[in-house]
Amino acid sequence: MPVSERQLDAFADQHAGQIPFDTSPRHLAGPGDARHVTHGLAAAGWATVSDPLSAEIVMASPDHRYRLQFDPQTATSAWWRLRAAHGDNEHGWYAEFGELVPAEVLAGLTDALITPPSSQPDPWQPVTSAGWQHDDAKTALSPDSLCRIEHRPTSAFHERPSWHIEVRTSSDESFPGPRIWHAFLDEHVPDRLVGAFLGALADQSPLQRGMFDRTAHYSAVKEPSPLRPQQVVDAHTARVKTLRAQARAVRRQQTAPATPPAPTTAVQPAARR
Repeated sequence: MPVSERQLDAFADQHAGQIPFDTSPRHLAGPGDARHVTHGLAAAGWATVSDPLSAEIVMASPDHRYRLQFDPQTATSAWWRLRAAHGDNEHGWYAEFGELVPAEVLAGLTDALITPPSSQPDPWQPVTSAGWQHDDAKTALSPDSLCRIEHRPTSAFHERPSWHIEVRTSSDESFPGPRIWHAFLDEHVPDRLVGAFLGALADQSPLQRGMFDRTAHYSAVKEPSPLRPQQVVDAHTARVKTLRAQARAVRRQQTAPATPPAPTTAVQPAARR
């Protein structure tokens, strides 16, 4: 079921009444509005398969291979879970994200999942381009040292390295403090999706939050945004419409009949003289 005008109007009603504040860095901006994720998936034809009266949201892709679960009442620290079933010559995979992961950062991954693949040869590239500290040990630190990315090596249980992202309350390596949020992407999550998540995480442009929206840490910087509330709403609506068009184009390409081979002209034997 695509995003309805009523659902977009509800998003607009909430955000049109909030004065936006530019909030940075992104890993400390707080969760934001979960509809940045769910509206994007719905625009691509994902359906809600959970009980509509439940606080839990479960969405499934049109081909039922992918499944997203958002459960704010879970007893674990993972509020978001994304699963891919095994496909033709493709491994299944699993990713999870904590309560305070910014919805716009998670949407970087889910948008990449539902749009045509783009080349992303190195998931580290957006991180290093943003000036994060990156070493040969497959780790990276944000400029404030509160966010750490690890590409952990193989083990007896994992045949390929997996990705671990943690944001903690202190930059002191000997005592990093309590965890604010985490993300885990197993060894079979495609590199282009990892790169999309890390790119959205390391993006230096601020996220918009309301004056009283929850941030993840006291050091998050909130400044009055040059954007008007209606511009924030319009940007969301435009993104949803773009994702809808891209998803339709992908489906048309997948269902288009194969072009039949051109007919060949039989070679006639030369006439005998």
